[in-house]
Amino acid sequence: MPELPEVETIVRGLLPMLPGKTIERIRVLHSDVLRQPSRDFSARLKGRDFEAVHRRGKNIVARLSGGGVLVVNLGMSGRLVLVRDEAQTTHPAVRFTLSAGPPLIYDDVRRFGALEVMDESEWAVRDHRLGPEPLSSSFTARGLHADLSRSVSPIRSWLLDQRRVAGVGNIYANEALHLAGIHPQRPAKSLSEHEARRLHRAIRRTLSSAVDNRGTTLRDYRDSSGIPGNNASKLLVYGRDQEPCSHCSTRIHRFVFGNRAAFCCPNCQPVGVSSSNG
Repeated sequence: MPELPEVETIVRGLLPMLPGKTIERIRVLHSDVLRQPSRDFSARLKGRDFEAVHRRGKNIVARLSGGGVLVVNLGMSGRLVLVRDEAQTTHPAVRFTLSAGPPLIYDDVRRFGALEVMDESEWAVRDHRLGPEPLSSSFTARGLHADLSRSVSPIRSWLLDQRRVAGVGNIYANEALHLAGIHPQRPAKSLSEHEARRLHRAIRRTLSSAVDNRGTTLRDYRDSSGIPGNNASKLLVYGRDQEPCSHCSTRIHRFVFGNRAAFCCPNCQPVGVSSSNG
C-alpha cells in the first residue's frame, strides 16, 4: 500500500504539471473506485482548474477552482500518473483529459482505492480526524510519548492508526520500530520517554530517507511518471524474513498479528525490552 513517502513522491511529480490545467473531460472506466455516483463526480469536475495539489497522510488532495477538492486515496495498488503512452497503465479506472499535456489517469489493479470530490468543509472534517504529519513540526517526541502513554494497543498497531500519526503504514512502521529497537507487540503505554524519543527520531529518519529514495516499489507502486521507487533495497526488516539483520546478523523473524505481517530482529527488538539500533 502506498504510504507517506510514495504519496509524497507522486505529489511532487504532479506539482509542476497540474496547477493551471483545466479538466476538460472525465471518463470513468470503473465506477467502483468512486465514492459518489459517476455522473455527480464528473459534473463536479468538468471545466474546473487544478489550483494546487498536496499530500495529507496517505491522501492526494487537489484543490479546484470555484471551491472544492478532489481527494484520492490510492488504497493497496492505486497509481495516479501523467503519461502520454497509455500502455504504461495496466488497469485504468478513471481518465482525466486536461487542457494541455498528457492525460491524468487513475490506475488500480485491485481497485481498493477511492476518488471523491468534496466541499472544503467536508474535507476539513476528514482532515481534522487525521493525526499529525510525522515530518512536520507538529509531531514532537514529547507529544508522541504523551499519546502513547494513553494506549494499551501494540505499538505497531498504534502507528498504523491514521488518527495517531498520518501517513505511516506497515512498511515504515516495521522499519522505524527496528531502527528504534522496539518490538512491534510492545504495548504503546510501556514505552519510556527515552524510547519514545528514539521512536520519534526513527520515524522521521525512516520516512525522510524513503522520500529521498522516491518511495518503495515492491510490486505495484510507480510515481506520477510511471517510474518505480528506489527504496526497496534500503529496507532493513520489511520483507526480509530469515535474512540476517544488518545490525547483528540474527535472522529476521516474520509473524502475523492484527491481520498484518510484522518483521523484527529478535535480538535487536526483544519482547519487553528495547535496544537502540541508532
